[in-house]
Order: sequence, then structure tokens, then C-alpha cells
Amino acid sequence: MIPGQFEYARPASVGEALRLLREREGEAKVLSGGYSLLPLIKLRLAQPALLVDIGDLDGMDEIVEVGGDAGTDWAARQRAAADPGGPELRIGARVTHAKVERSALISSHYPLIADAARGIGDRQVRNWGTVGGSVAHADPSADWPAVFIALDASFVCRSLDRERVVPARDWFLGVFQTAIALDELLTEVRVPRPGTRSGGAYQKLERRAGDFATIGAAAQVRLGADGQIVHAGIGVTGVSDAAFAATDAEALLVGSEPSEDLYRRAGAAAAARSAPSADGHGPVEYKRAMTVEITARALRLAVDRATRT
Repeated sequence: MIPGQFEYARPASVGEALRLLREREGEAKVLSGGYSLLPLIKLRLAQPALLVDIGDLDGMDEIVEVGGDAGTDWAARQRAAADPGGPELRIGARVTHAKVERSALISSHYPLIADAARGIGDRQVRNWGTVGGSVAHADPSADWPAVFIALDASFVCRSLDRERVVPARDWFLGVFQTAIALDELLTEVRVPRPGTRSGGAYQKLERRAGDFATIGAAAQVRLGADGQIVHAGIGVTGVSDAAFAATDAEALLVGSEPSEDLYRRAGAAAAARSAPSADGHGPVEYKRAMTVEITARALRLAVDRATRT
């Protein structure tokens, strides 16, 4: 199909971009890498009157760590209670998947993020697609939503009037629906660095390498001195209208000794929270069964990594 007509703007500053979003509130769409939005426009599933291309904006394409006292959102405070003074990762919204994949900082300290980056699309998609674009688009089978939920990450949104920090667990509201306002721009992802004896992993079932997840599970755990799980985060994607935190599974894990039986019981709790639909990727029963398996695999690897830190 041929896309409908639209205007195009390429602002030179964040302020100019925000002004356009305010002036054309409800009519404008932000263009970052374009790998999510442009196919929808071509098929006329999205018909914005204005595309605001943020490709020239400075300060949104870096990966850095800052001191633990810099984060003021709920997730940062929660993590700081367990690891006072711990650093916080900040990923600019225009950072590409490939840049995340190549980051030595992320490979060393955030293995869960590294896992996801390696499995997104093909090389061309990773070179152009952006983290912020994926988070803002909120495809119900995308990888990043589950990862950031498991890590208790948060998203920074700016408008002309204010800056908001939204926990990842409050961000994904439904199919392609998020907590961002029409006049806001997603500028940054913040992830508190996991403490000592922590490990994370992302596993997914996909029809072909690099596909969106049929089922994806992200697990982040921290072990106590006695080997029991003292913190657990589990994000699941592909089996509901939006990625979700498997809170019943998390509660089951905390205070328990890691074991194969525990991983599968947690997987069953995650599957019970899911609401998959039957499609070309499989029937509902199959997807729920594989949610158990994929969640168990992610937990197994996360705990193994935690024991080696």
C-alpha cells in the first residue's frame, strides 16, 4: 500500500521537538529509527498528520552510568535500599539496539540487557532501530518491555512544562498503548545496576532467529548469603495485550532455595497470569505450556549467573 500524506519536520533541538508535539498534539508522531512506525504508516494502520524526526537531537544517543544518588524514581530507591550507592545505567532513547549489543559496560554488568539486544531482528534492524522507539511503540511481542520490567527500570518523559519518570511496570497499558502523554517525548531509560550476587537472563521462543517473541521471559534475581533468592523480577512478553510483571511468580521465588521444581512452579505462575491468543504461532494451550518452559529457562540461567558473580 501507499502511505497517506503527512508533513515532515526534523527539529534541531529537544525544545523545538517538544514545541511541535504541543502545537500538533494528537496529530504528530515521533520518528526515531523507523522500524516500527514506518511499516504501520505504509499499511495505513497509522496515519499521522506530522512526522517529527528526532534524528538530529543531541544528548539522547549515549549509554552512561551515574552515581546511585542521581536516580530519584521509585525503582532507583528500591534498588538503592538493597545496594546503597549503587550506580544507575542510563540509555538515551535514540540509542540503537546495535549500540547496546556492542556496549562493554552492558555486557559486563547487565547481562539481561545484553541477551535481549543480541536477539532483536537482523543486523540492519539493530543498526537502525532504537531502544526508545521500541519502548514507545510497545508492541506486545517486543523484547525490551519484558527486560525493563524485570530490571525495575524507569522511563523519562519530557514535555514543555515538566519531566516525568515512569516505572516500567506502569508504562505498558495495552496493545501499542503506553503511559506517555501526546505532548511528551521519551528521552531516557534508567536501570539501577543489580547488586552483588545478582544475575539476569532473557529467553524467548521465536519462529525464526530475530523474530518478535512468540513468548519471551526476562528474569533478574539476587541471592542472599545463604543461597536463597532475596529479590526476583520477571517480565513476560508475547502472551498478553502488553508485557507484564509476573508478580505471583516473583513472590513465589523470594525466600526460596533455587531448584528446578521452583523454576517450573514460577513458570506456571507466570503462565497463569498470561492471556495468549491462538494464531499461526500456536494454540493457547501450547503458548501457556511454553510460557512455563521459557520462564524456567530464564530463571535457571539467571540463578547460574548470580552464583558466579
